Amino acid sequence: MTENDSARVEASENPTMIIAGASVGTLFEWYDFFLYGALATHIAKHFFAGVDERTAFGFALGAFAAGFIARPFGALVFGRIGDRVGRKNTFLVTMMIMGLSTFLVGLLPGYATIGVAAPILLVALRLIQGLAIGGEYGGAAIYVAEHAPANKRAFNTSFINAMATCGLITSLLVIIGCRLLLGEAVFKEWGWRVPFLISVALLGVSLWIRMKLAESPVFQAMKSGGTLSKAPLAETFLVGRNLRLVLAVLFGAIGCTTVVWYSAQFYTLFFLQRLLKVDDLQANLLLVTALIIAVPSFLFLGWLSDRIGRKVITMSGPILAALTLFPAFHALTEAANPALAAAQRATPVMVYADPAACSVQFDPVGANKFDRSSCDIAKAYLSRAGISYRNAVLPAGSVAQIHLGDIVLAAPDPRGLDAPAREAAITAFKTQAGLVLAKVGYPASADPAKVDGPKVVAIIIYLVVLAAMGYAPGAAFLVELFPARIRYTALSFPYHLGSGWIGGLLPATAFAIVTTQGDIYAGLWYPVAFAAFGVVIGIFCLPETRGRSISE
Repeated sequence: MTENDSARVEASENPTMIIAGASVGTLFEWYDFFLYGALATHIAKHFFAGVDERTAFGFALGAFAAGFIARPFGALVFGRIGDRVGRKNTFLVTMMIMGLSTFLVGLLPGYATIGVAAPILLVALRLIQGLAIGGEYGGAAIYVAEHAPANKRAFNTSFINAMATCGLITSLLVIIGCRLLLGEAVFKEWGWRVPFLISVALLGVSLWIRMKLAESPVFQAMKSGGTLSKAPLAETFLVGRNLRLVLAVLFGAIGCTTVVWYSAQFYTLFFLQRLLKVDDLQANLLLVTALIIAVPSFLFLGWLSDRIGRKVITMSGPILAALTLFPAFHALTEAANPALAAAQRATPVMVYADPAACSVQFDPVGANKFDRSSCDIAKAYLSRAGISYRNAVLPAGSVAQIHLGDIVLAAPDPRGLDAPAREAAITAFKTQAGLVLAKVGYPASADPAKVDGPKVVAIIIYLVVLAAMGYAPGAAFLVELFPARIRYTALSFPYHLGSGWIGGLLPATAFAIVTTQGDIYAGLWYPVAFAAFGVVIGIFCLPETRGRSISE
C-alpha cells in the first residue's frame, strides 16, 4: 500500500473528514443558490443589458430557473454514474463542476464587453451548475450514510442538511460584508462579482478534503461481489416496486418537507421584504440571526431520529406546518409591520371589478406589467404594495374600483390609450392610491423602529425547526429506503425533482395566488396543501427504516 493509499484509508475512517468532505458540497450548493437569487438585479444589469430593465430582470430569473430545471436531469446522469462507477469519484466530479460554474460567473464578461454571448454563456453555466447539483446531494448523503454506524446514521447525515442552512447564512454574510466594505456604488459596478469569486476558496478546501477520501465500503463490497446494477435507470423506473417507492418518496418525503423548508428559509424573507416592506438589510439580518440560532436543531433532530425513528419526526414537520403556517405568518405581520396589521383590521380593502377582465397574475420571472385592464392594474398595485383585499363583482365591461371604507378610487381604463398615455395614467393612479392608502393608515413601508426583532426571529426559528424535522432525518431515511445497487439514481431523482420543481416554484406560485385571491396570506395554501397531501402519502406508503441494513 502506498503512502497516498494509507492516507486515504486513514481519512476514510475518520468520521469528521467523511462528514466534512460530504457536507461542504451542500454548503456550496445553497451558497450559490441564494447568492444568484439575491444578486439577480445586478446580474440582469450586466448580462441582459440589451433589453429594458424589467425584461432584463425577468431573463436573469429565467437563467436562475434554468439551473432548477436541469437538476433532475443531472440526477439521472450522475445517479447512473454513481451506481456504476462509485460514490466518491462521482461527487468529486460534481463538486468540481459545480464550483467552477459558480466561480466563472464572477469572471464572465458582461453584455457591454461581448454582447449577446454574455447571456448565452451565463445560461450555459447555470445549466451546467444545475446538472452537477443533480448528482451532488445524493452522493454526499449516500457516502456519509454508508460509512456511518447504524445508530449514528441520521446524526451523521444531519450535518449535510444543516449545511444547506449554513450555505444561506454564508451567502447573506458575504453579501452584507461586501456591501459594507466596498460601498453601494462599487458593489453595483463590480463588487457583486466578489461573492462569486470568493467561492473558489470553498471549492479548493472541499476538493482537498474529498480527494483524501476513499470509496464507500458498501460500493466496494458490491464491486468486489459483482452485484453492481448494469442498468440503474431501467431498474429504478421500470421495476414496479422501485418506481412506486420513487413516487412515494417524491410526494411523501420530499414534496411535503421541501415546501416547509422553502417556506421557512426563503418565503419568510420574500414575505418580509416584498409583502411587509421591511428594509432589505434589516430583513436579512433578522433571517441570519434566526438561522444561526436554529442550525443546531438539525443535529439534535438527527440524533433523536436515531433513537425514536425517522418517520415520526419526518412527518411531524409537515403536519405542524399544515396546522400552523397561517397563524405563524399572521404573527409575523404583527411583529414586523404592526401598522399594516392594524390598517387591515380597521379599513379592509375591496376591489370591485369585472371578473372576466382580471388575469391570473402568475409572473414567475417578474416581466409582466399587468397593464391591459383596469382590474389587473388595481390588483397588481395592491399585491406589490403588500395589501390584502377582497373581491366583489361588477357588470361586464365595468372599470375596476378600489374601496377603502367610504373612499372609492377608480383604476385607469387602458382601453384605447397608447403606451405613453397608459403609462402616465398608471403612474397617476399609483400616486393617488398611495396618498389614499396612507390617509387610512396603510404604511408605504415597515417602520424599522417598530419592527419587533426578537419576535420576528423567534417565529422564523420556529419555522426552521419545522423544516429541520423533515430534513434532519431525511438523508438517512432516503438512503435506507432504496437498495444499494440503485441507491444513487433512485434517491437523487425524486430529491431534485421535489426540491427543484415543487420547492423552487413556491415563491412564484405563492405570489400568483396572493395576487389572484387578494390576500397576502393566500400563498401559504401552496405549502400547506403539499404538506398535508404528502403526510397522507408518507404515513400510508413509506415504512419506518431506522436500524435497516443498507449494505444490500
